[in-house]
Amino acid sequence: MSTEPLPDGPDRDTLIDLIKATWPESVVATIPDAVFFSLDDSNWPNFATIVWSDAFDEGAPSDLSARPDVYRLNIGVGKESFERLVGGVTDPDYSAFDQFVPHPVYGRQRWISIVNPSDATMRDTVMPLLTEAHDRLAAQRERQKPKRA
Repeated sequence: MSTEPLPDGPDRDTLIDLIKATWPESVVATIPDAVFFSLDDSNWPNFATIVWSDAFDEGAPSDLSARPDVYRLNIGVGKESFERLVGGVTDPDYSAFDQFVPHPVYGRQRWISIVNPSDATMRDTVMPLLTEAHDRLAAQRERQKPKRA
């Protein structure tokens, strides 16, 4: 478990606002301790989630509930990004700040997670990954639309 001070990155509310501003067409669903970002009213599938409780995991791998102002950003990415960032991770520290790990529950579906990313990681890696996740979902939605005659 990480006992380090929080990184210099955005707090949870700032990150939520950033995602909303960057993808204003997103449908945002908020439940206690989590926010889901999708592209339609069914809220499924989604392209990113932010959680600040351990209620969604088996055990408390990220130790979110016990640490004030700590959150985990989860992003659904493609195979190449998943392999590049976390493909070789065999014993992830899910509670470490500013490190990509496979999602503790949905890693097999190519979801990655990061606890409190730093500003540099946000700029250089997280924003491009969120763009990838959003665009992948948008393309999937477009392919699923009925063909017009």
